[in-house]
Amino acid sequence: MSNSEINIFKQKALQLASSYDVFCYLDSNNYKDQYSNYDCLIAFSKKQEINISHGDAFEQLKSFYEAQKDWMFGLLSYELKNEVEDLKSNHTDQLQFPDLYFFIPEYLIAIQGDDFHLLKGEQAIINTINNVQLNEYLPLPKVKIEHRFTKKEYIATVEKLQNHIKRGDIYEVNFCQEFFAANAEIDPLGTFQELNQLSPTPFAGFFKIYDKYILSATPERFLCKRSNKLISQPIKGTAKRSLDINEDELIKVKLKSSIKEQAENVMIVDLVRNDLTKSAIKGTVKVDELFGIYTFPQVHQMISTISCELNPEIHFIDAIKNTFPMGSMTGAPKIKAMELIDDYEKSKRGAFSGSFGCISPDGDFDFNVIIRTILYNETTKYLSFQVGGAITYAAVAEDEYEECLLKASAIMKVLGQNPVL
Repeated sequence: MSNSEINIFKQKALQLASSYDVFCYLDSNNYKDQYSNYDCLIAFSKKQEINISHGDAFEQLKSFYEAQKDWMFGLLSYELKNEVEDLKSNHTDQLQFPDLYFFIPEYLIAIQGDDFHLLKGEQAIINTINNVQLNEYLPLPKVKIEHRFTKKEYIATVEKLQNHIKRGDIYEVNFCQEFFAANAEIDPLGTFQELNQLSPTPFAGFFKIYDKYILSATPERFLCKRSNKLISQPIKGTAKRSLDINEDELIKVKLKSSIKEQAENVMIVDLVRNDLTKSAIKGTVKVDELFGIYTFPQVHQMISTISCELNPEIHFIDAIKNTFPMGSMTGAPKIKAMELIDDYEKSKRGAFSGSFGCISPDGDFDFNVIIRTILYNETTKYLSFQVGGAITYAAVAEDEYEECLLKASAIMKVLGQNPVL
């Protein structure tokens, strides 16, 4: 198939999949990635599911996998931190995503290069996809976005967190703010397609769990397993792009050499190394790449890669639990940072800064980080997205606020808002 033909097939398959109660779409947007087996996965028509909002979620997921040993796609909410550690969240939950949700699809289509493979399901579904008439997306009225924090409140809170750093409570914390809309009416599929076109990223995805939607343009991998190897790729370090080619290159050089950004990144690298040690064969944890600079439509990002060999005595689900939640969205030390996040943020994170992805029948898996993502409850019509950044001793509160707006810019534009607030 030609590139244009495979793209049309992908869009038809996505449109068909989105008509089911539950489906998951994972798209690399053709970014080259040595750890990915497919460019795109489309899973739909739920055969079985596991839906947990409290309790021993990881143990139940382990039992579910061992009983089925099939392809499964799912969500790990940030709120699973309360199970991993002795923590709690006091904020109200406007979106009501489950803490953990996985399903086994009846149909699974994989796209690799200019070809597709039906990994699960009857061959007749391919004819059904080819006969789909693509809908024309008609934009709905603009969504009115509100802020949980005023700029003044945000800056004051950053300064309070920096006082904790000065006291030695933490070294770094990922502090986030919510943008939201009540009574929002969107076309989830059309909104995702527009977001994915405006901001294509390597771990993008669209996940529908009945009336709840995750529309993601995330550039970050949380954790993946390939054979006996675990790989984590935290992002810490962001710079705005320039339309001027020469200036854009200079921005990349400046980001690469920034002492502040390197300090933020290396703290999280150390945290991830420590998390991986819990599941690794002794002596195998290593940093494959430190301070790599990767370019996306709106930003340049500093990304490091850490890997290890999984101890064969440790179940891969426990390896996920041992690294969850991801260090890039918490801080260091991790537990104290999460306590302060609950104290100073105004919104329950829920699915935000959690992860979604897939597990293969042989126990390999790949999970992203839920950032640069719209979360939507179709029943309550509540729409939300959160953005944040690393607060360190050297952070400038005003700059951190501007970075939040930069990270929110693509979503703001898709929702009909001026991205500069």
